[in-house]
Amino acid sequence: MKTHTPHHQLPELVAGVIAAASRAKSADAVLRETLRTAGGLTAAESREVSHTVFAYYRWLGWLDRTLPVGRQVEQAMELARRFNDAPEGFSEDELLARAVPAWAREEIKVTPEWAAAIQSEPVLWLRAKRGQGEKLARKLGDGAVHALTAAAEMGQFTLPDAVFYEGGKDLFRTAEFQAGEFEIQDIASQAVGLLCDPQPGQTWWDACAGEGGKTLHLSDLLQNKGLIWASDRAEWRLKRLKLRAARAKCFNQRVALWDGGERLPMRTKFDGVLLDAPCSGTGTWQRNPHARWTTTVEDVRELAEVQKRLLAAIAPAVKPGGRLFYSVCTLARSETSAVAEEFSKSHPEFTPLPMANSFQPSPSRSAQLCLWPQDTGGNGMFVAAWWRL
Repeated sequence: MKTHTPHHQLPELVAGVIAAASRAKSADAVLRETLRTAGGLTAAESREVSHTVFAYYRWLGWLDRTLPVGRQVEQAMELARRFNDAPEGFSEDELLARAVPAWAREEIKVTPEWAAAIQSEPVLWLRAKRGQGEKLARKLGDGAVHALTAAAEMGQFTLPDAVFYEGGKDLFRTAEFQAGEFEIQDIASQAVGLLCDPQPGQTWWDACAGEGGKTLHLSDLLQNKGLIWASDRAEWRLKRLKLRAARAKCFNQRVALWDGGERLPMRTKFDGVLLDAPCSGTGTWQRNPHARWTTTVEDVRELAEVQKRLLAAIAPAVKPGGRLFYSVCTLARSETSAVAEEFSKSHPEFTPLPMANSFQPSPSRSAQLCLWPQDTGGNGMFVAAWWRL
């Protein structure tokens, strides 16, 4: 039987996470392990530890690193409070100089708007079943807001099934989650599924599916008709995907191991293929601030080569008249526009496919979309699309 961790020991847990986190082991991974093994933390205490750890890394560029870690954490929490109360008190020059590492300017359009966005607390986004966003927000009650309702009040456009949640419930224990009525999924990731716009009866492939967040969204959009293949190089992720699919009542998916090589896991020709490629994750620096200080420009450029290789490998699986989508939760040029442009040059059988940006009130159409956190309220995301002649 676990003993309860006294509240006064929570700072020790925070300091322990910070001490153990490294480039090899992310703060997020250390935090999960710490919360799992700590004795009897309440949900509120777990949230407090998580919030404090992420605040430390979000404000790391402002901290006096010569001070003890406990004092640095106090500085970070005070900065977070000041920013939450009066963000205008932080100058543009200050944000540009301190919010991200210097190398980021080589790869990312670093603006005061973006820097301010990633210093803000991230929003927890849920994706309801197709057409059920407003109903889900009502069922979850206080703290749940249907994004379309909020968007209408602010004069903005957003996504139809997105709900943001600010309440204190353990969402994984709710009856709605257990019944498969929603997934926890960032709004930018939800946008990817809607851009793909799969039609019932079609056959799709989610090539780097991970644990299946986008697979489940594509399945829902297919209305459980047609077929969606999901592949990944890690068998444990595919096992997790199967469990999630069962809960979500996703019955039209199949899984297959794929190591990313030229030998594809199936011979099918697809109406649509989504490559949500492994990337540096610079678009997640608001939600995952530790990564700002461990990711390097060398990582970005190495991953860009992986992305190019994966795109070239999956291209033959798209049937004539089919569509290919490339998405990455990064904003680095080497992994986004540079990859898309090289693919277009080397694959003349694919024509760029214009898409509408759901986050713009009067959206223009482009074959490459860069979704910025300050515009979406979620992660940064890049999407490129082609159709095959």
